[in-house]
Amino acid sequence: MFTIYGKSPARGFCDGLGRRDFLTVGGMMLGGLTLPQMLRAEALSSDGAVKPTRSHKAIINVFLPGGPPHLDMWDLKPDAPSEIRGEFSPIQTNVPGMEICELFPRLAKMADKFAIIRSLADCDGGHDAYQCMTGRKKGAQAPAGGQPAMGAWVSKVKGPANQAVPAHVSLMYKTGHAPWGDTGDGGYLGMAHAPFRLVGGQGNGMKSDSMVLNGITLDRLQDRHNLRQSLDVYRRETDNRGAMGGLDTFSQQAIGILTSSRMADALDLSKEDPAVLARYGVDDPGFERDGAPRMVRNFCIARRLVEAGARVVSMNFVRWDWHGPDGKNFVQARKDFPLLDQGLSSLIGDLHERGMDRDVSVVVWGEFGRTPKINNQAGRDHWPRVAAAVVAGGGMKTGQVIGATNKYAEHPTERPVNFQEVFATLYSKAGLNLSAVREFDLRGRPHYLVDPGVEPMRELV
Repeated sequence: MFTIYGKSPARGFCDGLGRRDFLTVGGMMLGGLTLPQMLRAEALSSDGAVKPTRSHKAIINVFLPGGPPHLDMWDLKPDAPSEIRGEFSPIQTNVPGMEICELFPRLAKMADKFAIIRSLADCDGGHDAYQCMTGRKKGAQAPAGGQPAMGAWVSKVKGPANQAVPAHVSLMYKTGHAPWGDTGDGGYLGMAHAPFRLVGGQGNGMKSDSMVLNGITLDRLQDRHNLRQSLDVYRRETDNRGAMGGLDTFSQQAIGILTSSRMADALDLSKEDPAVLARYGVDDPGFERDGAPRMVRNFCIARRLVEAGARVVSMNFVRWDWHGPDGKNFVQARKDFPLLDQGLSSLIGDLHERGMDRDVSVVVWGEFGRTPKINNQAGRDHWPRVAAAVVAGGGMKTGQVIGATNKYAEHPTERPVNFQEVFATLYSKAGLNLSAVREFDLRGRPHYLVDPGVEPMRELV
């Protein structure tokens, strides 16, 4: 339980309770009932059963830094020559005709709950998260103020679902190769919509310790907040970058977080059902060279953050760049494919068990695909001509494969898909109107969620 202590009066209230009894966050005493008890009482139907609740619209964006090998994961070619097909065999899923890598047995049993896009055709080709976070190519001319990340758009349009939890949250670890840990920012939408980062780099774990009050009462916290406001004499109308508005938002976020246990509880896996947590496996906090660590339970934390009120949660997972001198594409795959299988299948399963699958969309992808031909170091090189992605939840039409590639997975032969189409689909499923949402950059030029003419993927909506 997360408790904020206030000053006790000389005597208690008329019922004999002291002030500190009224300031127990997460268990607020109200006439002998805790707040959770009261909320549960309100949620009970006449027969005593808990009434179903509806989750808010949200997106979980899983970035696999380094370029995951599409040919070994989602688009295997068992009839190709050995130097192309590699070491893995496809297995049947619970959807007839839909096959994936043999190292994804858990996902194979629930293929009806996700869709595979095998024909992402407009990868930028850079080793960074930019396109997976913004939907745009990094090489394209950026608008004045910078390109907003997906989470910034959703934060701007929808606002927070709960004042104690920022709408845009990042579980992206800072990586040795910095662009693999970049969630993006608010761009021309302003600092207020930049991601709230919950994790750091090597040696820095989850920042949950900074979300509790230590040695300060609620009264002193409010005094300091009021003092900060009184000292703020900057003229906001001359602030053309939205910095002061952003600082106001950050201050409001801080007050909301510090005066509620909601965020801290979401990050506290000791509060999760042990049986559920066990499905996700065990974390390996060691960083994979210049990539992200194998924090498989972050899939669970992402779900818990959405339940707490986050609208967009982005996370990076492991390192998928396996083509250098120590490439060992298939050695690494045997280590990391099972972790992705366990984490992603547990997340998708949890969303369905909790009735969140209609509202919470999941996307899993990397910056590009990999060469069909295996190089002389047992790796696959960069291949931006085609890549693959997995999508789930959001009320999307799942249990299908979208697009196809030629016999060596070199390029799309059916239904080429671009990143903006995927973003349009995710925005639409998050409740954003593609034609109505318009914002202006710092030069006054109008911009939309996606480029004119881009529509949500008809196969999914």
